[in-house]
Amino acid sequence: MTRSRRTPRTSVVLGTALAGLIAATAGAAPSTATTPDTDAAASDTPEQWRSYWADAFNEGIYTPEQVDELVDAALDINANALIVQVGRRYDCFCNDALYPRTDAAIDPAPYDPLAEVIDEAHAAGLEVHAWVNVGTMWNSATPPTSPDHVFNAHGPSATGADRWLNKRHDGTELVGNNAFIDPANPAAVEYIVDGIQSIVREYDVDGINLDYIRYPDYNSSSEYSDWGYSETSIARFQQATGRTDVPEPSDQQFSDWRRDQITNLVRKIYLGMFEVDPTARLSNDAITYGFGPQSVGGWEETRTYAQVLQDWKGWLEEGILDTAVAMNYKREWLPDQARMFDEWNEVLADWQGDRQAVSGPALYLNEIEHSVQQARDLLVPTDAGNTVAGWSGYSYANPSRTATGGDAELKDAEREALAAAMTEGPNAPFAEEATVPDMPWKENPTTGNVDGTLTLRDGSALTGADVTLRPVGRSGDAQTRTVDGSGWFGFVGVEPGVYLVEVELPDGVAGRPVTAVRVRAGELADASIGRYVQLSGH
Repeated sequence: MTRSRRTPRTSVVLGTALAGLIAATAGAAPSTATTPDTDAAASDTPEQWRSYWADAFNEGIYTPEQVDELVDAALDINANALIVQVGRRYDCFCNDALYPRTDAAIDPAPYDPLAEVIDEAHAAGLEVHAWVNVGTMWNSATPPTSPDHVFNAHGPSATGADRWLNKRHDGTELVGNNAFIDPANPAAVEYIVDGIQSIVREYDVDGINLDYIRYPDYNSSSEYSDWGYSETSIARFQQATGRTDVPEPSDQQFSDWRRDQITNLVRKIYLGMFEVDPTARLSNDAITYGFGPQSVGGWEETRTYAQVLQDWKGWLEEGILDTAVAMNYKREWLPDQARMFDEWNEVLADWQGDRQAVSGPALYLNEIEHSVQQARDLLVPTDAGNTVAGWSGYSYANPSRTATGGDAELKDAEREALAAAMTEGPNAPFAEEATVPDMPWKENPTTGNVDGTLTLRDGSALTGADVTLRPVGRSGDAQTRTVDGSGWFGFVGVEPGVYLVEVELPDGVAGRPVTAVRVRAGELADASIGRYVQLSGH
């Protein structure tokens, strides 16, 4: 079942967003002008995110023919977006990003999988979100061929701060062939951000989708993480807290500090993307292990928050994440897991705030009838009257439990059957087409952002400093951030106006402790303050 392709995307929405950005920069009201046809289309078509996750460990983007099939399958199910894996383990299914080209058996260059997906999907009216794994470094006994790959340059053969491997409390760095990157290593963080910026800069992606933006699994308890014990990580924790011991995995201060490393990385990616393309969407694959917060005693007691140290609820609240695409992988045919699915849908809907949350069911764990039921369930409003922003099916490669492990012919048949069940008949959840929900905070921004870097005179990072952003000449709460391992800090969603940037310098450092910055809607203000002097004797 292959339907005709939709009308290709126009530049009306993007042009309006850029016009609003320019107007806001000039201090005028953002433009809201659209054509009559655009207004009519917007009023007739509901907003609901619908996508497939298309992973790169299976076929889907290896050849132009596979891309054609992927786009057709998305149209068949009335999807409006594709989340396409282009960074599995810091190997890129693309030619022009910082991360080296994958060794996977894709068509030879000049074929560029990401460019092909963008061309084909955009022509069909589908958004493309480049899916990038963050925490996973490598997963094979055979190393990558590129000497620039992080596993070769900063893996088992590296030493000191050049060794970017995450380490477990028991000294383990490799779980089988699985290696993980340390989110507390400043150089690793810079590489991650630079790589994502390169994708946004070089390709016309609609957004970036972050996966494994957390600490690893393989823990001894469901209540805390065993990871974060690299030399660099422990040294930075000790410097930040004044402690001299090596903390236990259950240490609350250490857990909070490690969670802050992930949150800071998300914040840095968000503002790094904003610097390149203020309209690009940042989403993440949010963890929903086990029962929801309703059943385990609150958000802080979930495995998501306590064990893998991923605070996606806080990211939505702060505004450093545009869309949480939750990996709500539950078996509808098991009563306990059906309850888990519903519990997570409820908090996803109610915790969206000014951002958006999408529920992502596991197609591969369910038969088609169960996946259809889950798609219907996530459309039911909560007691507060909220619904999730949409649906993302995992995965395109395995569209049903029956298809998983089957041959290509069976997978195709199951994919067609799923599309028919989702789109045909009076109770079909996706009978009508829908558009990806707008992001008014980016398309017509009313706030701005601030970031900066503190450095010493020799060019090294000034760490251990707190930076406070304080409004001048009006009421408003001050905000404080601790600079990261590169001396960087950032604030998102700041009301326009003049602010003092106050630096609480560590002992033994001299320099200007305050400056002023003007924040404008839709802009990123630079609040870097010169260079500081490390006094002798410290």
